Amino acid sequence: MLHLFHLEFILDKLMHAAPEVSDINMTVGHPIQVESGGQLIPVFFEPEIRSLTAFQTETLALSLLRGNRHLISTLLETGACDLSFNLEGKARFRVNIFSQQGRYSIVMRKLENYIKSIKDLGLPDTFHKLALEKNGIILVTGATGTGKTTTLASLLDEINTNQSIHVVTLEDPVEFIHQPKMSTFNQRELGMDFRNFSEGLRSALRQAPKVILVGEMRDRETVEMALSAAETGHLVFSTLHTVDAGSTVNRIVGLFDSEEEKLIRVRLADTLRWVVSQRLLPKIGGGRVAALEIMGMSLLIKDIITNGESSDKTFYQAIENMRPLGFQTFDQHILDLYRDKTINEDVALTFSSKKTVVSRGIDTVKAASGESDYNDLGLSLEDEEEQPAFNLAEPNQDQAQPHPPGQPLAPGQTPAPGQPPAPGQPPAPGQTPAPGQPLTPGQTLASGQPHAHGQPLAHGQTHPPGQIHPPGQNPSVNGQAPRNPAQTGGVVLRSRISQPGNI
Repeated sequence: MLHLFHLEFILDKLMHAAPEVSDINMTVGHPIQVESGGQLIPVFFEPEIRSLTAFQTETLALSLLRGNRHLISTLLETGACDLSFNLEGKARFRVNIFSQQGRYSIVMRKLENYIKSIKDLGLPDTFHKLALEKNGIILVTGATGTGKTTTLASLLDEINTNQSIHVVTLEDPVEFIHQPKMSTFNQRELGMDFRNFSEGLRSALRQAPKVILVGEMRDRETVEMALSAAETGHLVFSTLHTVDAGSTVNRIVGLFDSEEEKLIRVRLADTLRWVVSQRLLPKIGGGRVAALEIMGMSLLIKDIITNGESSDKTFYQAIENMRPLGFQTFDQHILDLYRDKTINEDVALTFSSKKTVVSRGIDTVKAASGESDYNDLGLSLEDEEEQPAFNLAEPNQDQAQPHPPGQPLAPGQTPAPGQPPAPGQPPAPGQTPAPGQPLTPGQTLASGQPHAHGQPLAHGQTHPPGQIHPPGQNPSVNGQAPRNPAQTGGVVLRSRISQPGNI
């Protein structure tokens, strides 16, 4: 019979309970669960444990703390503590033990033993520029569990591979162990090697590093020390829990009093180099993919940081218009993932920053690929061609019907096009009159139809081409009778047709 608190055996079994386990969750009232592909999966042991008790979770927590007095004191005073745990030769974990309703819960995040490169993670080429910076602040932001630490590890590995410099990391806890390549790494853990980030950062400035990693900017003091380190020529990497690049700037500024805001904005505009925000999206077919918002520094971005956003100057608009420089908004990257069929439409809209922008982009992608809403309804263009909107052979009952030949017109009825009116009946406007029948106002003769001799032209009527006006009838000029010489200033207007020699 397995004893529940054989911790290493339990962890080894949990790591093989599902493919690609990322987290282990131990909560009172639930079975032990693992997270795979963003979903929690219960894992049962022999004898079967349907739900953990408060005693069992507390015993597991004490096994993980391993008698560390600082961590135990922190847990009792603050209600939570962070630590790392190494399953020898198999896996490393970042552990958070916290109190809820007077009972302890445990969440363990599995850390990779192998640090993936920028290429392995599929990050944009812009990340190589980040690793080449010599000073300033580079921030990676996002919600908990979106891969910020993994991204930072890949950036530090790029530096480790290509530069021979001293790197100091301040972490809570140490997650990725950087093996010596070209750079020298000193990795310090909160609670074990220093008391808080601001003190650790102050000490790091006396340790001659070129690059400093601060696990998280949690308070005003840490931000001030990071700004000071960047202003003195160091390259500082850190993280924040913010949703996008614009809110990152506002979050930092918001840590300070209103009378300090202007100065902090100026200092931040001078030292900030890049902000990378991350969101993890479920992929088609399983797994997750990172959507990234990348904001670098430009004159426009500096102006917005210094003076704040306005209706015509926002971080979103500035990033969106600078994609040729390697910048991109979440929405632009999400549309790229949708275009590549990595994510579906529902996921794209759910994780977008501006749903209207992404919705229009999805419509554009569909139109370019020949997709349309017709396919969603099971229709096709061929179906539409086979079933026209109306049938010309079947008259519409709502429209006026032509009268049969030889039959008198009813009131308001018009004859069919090309059909002469019944004898003795006046033609409708626009209809060709029968031979010998007088014209109505606004009616013209059909081409080639002779005008009856002795019949006056209606107002506005002209002769068809090549037809001679009847004897005694004067032609009209632009629909008007010719004026007498007095009206034209003594010049007699004559028609070439009416000249004797032109007939």
